[in-house]
Amino acid sequence: MLDMFSNSLKLFLKGKLFRDPGAVFRQWLIGFAVSLLAVVVLVKLGVPPGFSVVAVALAAGILQPLLFKNLKYA
Repeated sequence: MLDMFSNSLKLFLKGKLFRDPGAVFRQWLIGFAVSLLAVVVLVKLGVPPGFSVVAVALAAGILQPLLFKNLKYA
């Protein structure tokens, strides 16, 4: 198990884990931007920052598999 993790980590750091690293970065950036915007909006609406971060982290965790479902491994 540890060997599989270390091999995947090495491939990821070399940029060879995914077929299109640009698509991975683009999808990650979309998720990051949506999360950041949601936190800012919730705080501006008066929701406590701690609750905002927890709620948005949960929503981002649900969003991430949807964003990454069509990515192809090399």
